[in-house]
Order: sequence, then structure tokens, then C-alpha cells
Amino acid sequence: MKDRILSIDFFRGFIMFLLIAETTGLYYHTGWTQMIHHPWHGLRFWDLIQPFFMFIVGVAMPVSLARRQAKGINYGMNFKHIAKRCLILLAMGTGLQCVYSRKLVWELWNVLTQLSVTIIITYLLIRLKPSLQFAISLCILAASDAAYRFFPLEGFDQPFVIDKNFGTWMDLILMGKINQGGGWVAVNCIPTAAHTIWGAIAGQILLNQSITKFNKLKLMSIYGIALLIVGYGFDLAGISPIIKRISTLSFVIVSGGWAFLALAFCFWIVDVARQTQIVKPFAVIGVNSILIYLLTQSIGAQWFNGCVNVFLGGFMETLGCAKLIRSITVSLAILAMEWLFCLYLYRKSIFVKV
Repeated sequence: MKDRILSIDFFRGFIMFLLIAETTGLYYHTGWTQMIHHPWHGLRFWDLIQPFFMFIVGVAMPVSLARRQAKGINYGMNFKHIAKRCLILLAMGTGLQCVYSRKLVWELWNVLTQLSVTIIITYLLIRLKPSLQFAISLCILAASDAAYRFFPLEGFDQPFVIDKNFGTWMDLILMGKINQGGGWVAVNCIPTAAHTIWGAIAGQILLNQSITKFNKLKLMSIYGIALLIVGYGFDLAGISPIIKRISTLSFVIVSGGWAFLALAFCFWIVDVARQTQIVKPFAVIGVNSILIYLLTQSIGAQWFNGCVNVFLGGFMETLGCAKLIRSITVSLAILAMEWLFCLYLYRKSIFVKV
């Protein structure tokens, strides 16, 4: 593992750990407001998880590309791999929506579906200079923002009103329906492409051997702080409200800023301070991130969690344990068993990649 950038493994694994914990119902049982999406205008910690996920996918892309090029696989040959990967992610994302609905549906709101778009956009730009990549990402954000602000169709011309905006109209075009869970839109994949692009820029910084570790840390911190100032400034000035569910301009910029700072913190802890002992507990999840996400979102949420509750929860109920204690204990037990499953795959060198 000496050639690996361990902070990437740590960041990815930690994000996946939080996502797995969410499927166990842990956050719901404990009532942690910060671990529940904000209903509309505002920002909570949980609103950052999807941007972090898309960002770390981007971080890993130049690292993966460099390894494949070292094996003689050029950009064009690798594009076929990327395109195939995106098609599989699209199929997985739409398939999960069928699992959630327990019937065949055509819905494009899942994070894997959105990743299938952001990855291909990022790969098309990855050979450009980071400054040009960043400039293009800003153009994408500006175009998305303009589509919301200037869309002329009556009934969908209120850019920051739930179910009355351009994104809702696009959902009707793409799927013939709107999201019933509170204003989510599928075209989030366009503005949030910036997260994956910015992740690729961060990955290129980490790979650059001519930049010292201190300067890498400094660069990522500058990016992060600058984005936070601009994003929160737009929100406070009333230029663009922070709304995750439609990925407004300010939301993408602010969450991107936090992503840069989060990666900088991980890089400082793991690769600069060399506190590598904290990596493995999360890396065992991160190396099979897509697999464990699919399993916990489908088999876990639909069957396994209930089985654990029947036996462990039922046993605790006979002992007279309070409902809250039972619920939290069951969630923690599910989380522990799913982590042990990841550990088993890790020790057997079983890595399922898309």
C-alpha cells in the first residue's frame, strides 16, 4: 500500500460507512437532525454526503487513469471502459429505484444514475489543464442556473419554488412524473458534474510529484475556502439560495468547498501526519463501495435489516428493553455485521469493481 494515496481510501471509506449507517435506520432512531436532508432552503451535514461521494469518485479518476496508462491502456481505449461503466451505473441506479418501489419503474433520481453522467463528463475533460477544467465546470453551473432562472414555460418558471421549476419540467419530460419525496430532480446530474470535475482536479493535485505535501494541502484548502466564501456569499446576498434538492448554484459551490476542505483534512491526517492506523477500518468498505451500496440499499433495507430486528429486537423486547434502546442496538448490530462482511471480502481479496 506504500504507493497508494491513503487519504483517498480513508475519505471514500468514511463516506460509504456513513451511507451504510443510514440504511440501518440509525440516524432516524437517534433523531440527529444534521443526518437528515434539509427540506428545502438550507444546508445540513447529510446534504454534503452525495457531493462528497461524487467528489471522491472524481479524485480517484486521474489515479486510475495513470495506472491504466502505465499498463499501456491509452485514453481512447480507456474511454470504452468508462462508457461501459457508466451504462452499468445507469442500469444499477434505475434498478434500485425499482427495488425501492417494489415494481418496474423508470426513475432517474438515484445517485448511481447521476454518477453515470458526471463521470463521463469529467472523463471528457480530464486531459485538459486543471484551470480549464475548472473554467468549464463554472460554465456548466452558469448554464444550469440560467436554465432555472429564464425557463419561460408557465407553471415551471419559478426557479427556486418546489415543483415549479425547470428541473420539475425536465422530470416530466424524462420520466413522465415528478418526485413525490420533496422536490428532487434528475437533472441534478448536470450541475453536480462540477463536484466530480473538481474531484478530478484535486486528484491531479495529489498525483503531482512536483508539488510538496504542504503545498498540496495549501492548494486544496485555498480552493475550499474560496468556494465557501463565494457560495455562502451568493446565498446571504439573495443571489442564489442554497437548495440541495435542485442543486442550485450556491449549493454546488458551497458543498464543493466543503469537499475540498474534507479531502485536505483527510490528506493532512493520513498522508502528512501519517496516522495511517485509522485508514483500514474504512478502507475495507471503500474498496467495495459500489457493491456494499447496492447490497445495503436492496437486500439490506428490504430483508436483512428486518430479520435482525425480528431476532435481536424481539429478544431485547422480551427482556423489557425500551423501544429506543432496541432500535439503536439493532441498527448498530446491522452496521457491525455489514462491516464484518466487508472485512471478509477485503481479507479474501475479493474486490467487485464496475
